Amino acid sequence: MDKEGFFIKQFTSGRIGDDGAVVGKCVYSKDLFCEGVHFLRSWMSEYDIAVKSMLVNISDAIAMNAKPSFALIGIVIPSDFELKQMRELARGFEDVAKKYGIEIIGGDTTSGEKLMISITIASHVEKPLFRNGMKMGDLVAYSGEIGKSKKELTRLLRGGKIGRNSRFITPKLRGDFVYEASRYMSAGLDISDGLSKDLSRMCKSSGKLGVRFLKKLPKILICSGEEYEMLFSFAPRYKAKILSIAKKNRLKINIFAKTLRKRYKSTCKENHFS
Repeated sequence: MDKEGFFIKQFTSGRIGDDGAVVGKCVYSKDLFCEGVHFLRSWMSEYDIAVKSMLVNISDAIAMNAKPSFALIGIVIPSDFELKQMRELARGFEDVAKKYGIEIIGGDTTSGEKLMISITIASHVEKPLFRNGMKMGDLVAYSGEIGKSKKELTRLLRGGKIGRNSRFITPKLRGDFVYEASRYMSAGLDISDGLSKDLSRMCKSSGKLGVRFLKKLPKILICSGEEYEMLFSFAPRYKAKILSIAKKNRLKINIFAKTLRKRYKSTCKENHFS
């Protein structure tokens, strides 16, 4: 049973269902980053934990063609944390905020057994990119390379080590590409729960659409979560424009499917409530 989907359906607002909620020219997005669910403290420094928690939230704004402006941070800090650890968390939040032009305007703190971070991002948008805009005959593509995050997570779960610049610890965001290319996209979202799962969301929200894969993709690639590459669709007439903008940004674009009237369902297991 999809418990995440069930819970979301308990609320009736039409603004729910995308990477963020659009209200006027603002986009509001929120993500949780919790010890024991998204990370173990033995895997990452406090600084790296704060950096990733900010980046995964900013990724949601970018996916909607929105530019982040303000952040609210809620944090549960373990009671055994020393002042040095708290400084490193704050430094991580601030460094990412400065890089993306975000002002941290408040939030809340409390103590608990595990480190848990909740961040709300308020962004400005002129023309939001939604996940429900796929059209018949669209091409479907993703940016960059995917699959590495799952391999790195598997290594960590087996007691191995990965570098702090690895995909799992420090996601690469594609803001420059999205902000320029979004005018040619019909739908999009960032790949947080795996290409297959996020593709099924895009198909479902766009009506009775599915896809025909143009090439076979291995399961480890389509089920790899926490990639934060961009998944998007576009009309074939915009292919040259999309590829030209990607080339300017030194970014690889992988066109892997075409939309059709056939339901698509993810074959990957759920990342949450499993």
